[in-house]
Amino acid sequence: QVQLVESGGGLVQAGGSLKLSCAASGRVFNIDVMGWYRQAPGKQRELVATITNGGNTNYADSVKGRFTVSRDNAKNTVNLQMNSLKPEDTAVYYCYVRSFWGAILTYWGQGTQVTVSS
Repeated sequence: QVQLVESGGGLVQAGGSLKLSCAASGRVFNIDVMGWYRQAPGKQRELVATITNGGNTNYADSVKGRFTVSRDNAKNTVNLQMNSLKPEDTAVYYCYVRSFWGAILTYWGQGTQVTVSS
């Protein structure tokens, strides 16, 4: 009943840029946190960046100064602008949404591949 649709992944050379977008639709209410996680082959899923409905952001140390997360509360969308990409940024990126409706609910997108070539 809740769908997260991601777009914007792809292949880019080191130093390049990509923008990921995610739109939440369906029966999702009271979203408080939106953001992105990533998982590289053989590694655990890790936080990349999150943003609250008040605009407070949180970034992994490895992406600070290079990535920017933003959201449109009215449209339930979240974006991730990725600049100065490095080969170590290669991973599947997952959109993440947390809402509160009597209980904390979390939703994940299907993932989009980002590959950075050296």
